[in-house]
Amino acid sequence: MSTTEGQVIKCKAAVAWEAGKPLVIEEVEVAPPQAMEVRVKILFTSLCHTDVYFWEAKGQTPVFPRIFGHEAAGIVESVGEGVTELKPGDHVLPVFTGECKECRHCKSEESNMCDLLRINTERGVMLNDGKSRFSINGKPIYHFVGTSTFSEYTVIHVGCVAKINPKAPLDKVCVLSCGISTGLGATLNVAKPGKGSTVAIFGLGAVGLAAAEGARIAGASRIIGIDLNPNRFEEAKKFGVTEFLNPKDYDKPIQQVIAGMTDGGVDRSVECTGNFNAMISAFECVHDGWGVAVLVGVPSRDDAFKTHPMNVLNERTLKGTFFGNFKPRTDLPSVVEMYMNKELEVEKFITHEVTFSEINKAFDLMLSGAGLRCIIRMDG
Repeated sequence: MSTTEGQVIKCKAAVAWEAGKPLVIEEVEVAPPQAMEVRVKILFTSLCHTDVYFWEAKGQTPVFPRIFGHEAAGIVESVGEGVTELKPGDHVLPVFTGECKECRHCKSEESNMCDLLRINTERGVMLNDGKSRFSINGKPIYHFVGTSTFSEYTVIHVGCVAKINPKAPLDKVCVLSCGISTGLGATLNVAKPGKGSTVAIFGLGAVGLAAAEGARIAGASRIIGIDLNPNRFEEAKKFGVTEFLNPKDYDKPIQQVIAGMTDGGVDRSVECTGNFNAMISAFECVHDGWGVAVLVGVPSRDDAFKTHPMNVLNERTLKGTFFGNFKPRTDLPSVVEMYMNKELEVEKFITHEVTFSEINKAFDLMLSGAGLRCIIRMDG
């Protein structure tokens, strides 16, 4: 790898030239990393709903042409000035949010919302100089959430790269760099259900099933899955879900149904849809006195929800979480170790695999609601 250090690398990347149009495999030039940056050879990446959301550019400022992708795994090719924690050859997971280790958030044990490297979906350039590291014939191609993993090589701020066990299979643990860790951490780090507790999971996509997996690991006795798509219920059994509810099957609010079947409410709930009605239900379905509801799903810009203040005064707790409260550099390696120690099953989240040249198939699968995670092999 050292032969390319300090040089511009020409490689393949899947470029989104405009919103909602198929990605095009192009030859791009990837500049060397500057201060506090690393250049990573991406070996495996997967498609997350966030990529699709910003590719469609509905309700946000469109930034194109752009290289999407943020769930991935790879190997460090070279490092920029000032990088001491990483070296060429290290196995890493790029992460859409970062950990500078210097700001108040990073120094706090209670937060992972780094001031410097918190997710910024509209920034298409590097922090160091406000420029892109990608170009085609001198024309800049913009970055996405600081990672842009739909490229054989990418440049990332060192604070957004987690060094992991080199023995971990990259084609499996790549999915831990976003959605799976988000759902898992929402349950284990924030909801913190006790052994034998009851947990409701709203939304049984990949993040919700990861939240259910967290409840299973924690030893919950009942894990109630709530989703509008009945086809997801059979799959959810693999993740520990014991009961299923479809709100469309009832003529009263689902929180009342849950309260009726759990003697007043569940101990914990985790909301993974981003729908504000589901957020209300998730909060109001927890038991008074000790119930905790955790919001994971990202709402639309103008959403708001209301609940009666007595729901709070009666000792229900509402919490939010970002990336499952994991600090990327500090905590993600331990999530990989959970997989290596067979405490966490990752394979059941991976339902499809395509080659890099077939990347648009991954978009088709997600848009159709088929499967959970599609692995994209960069060598094909």
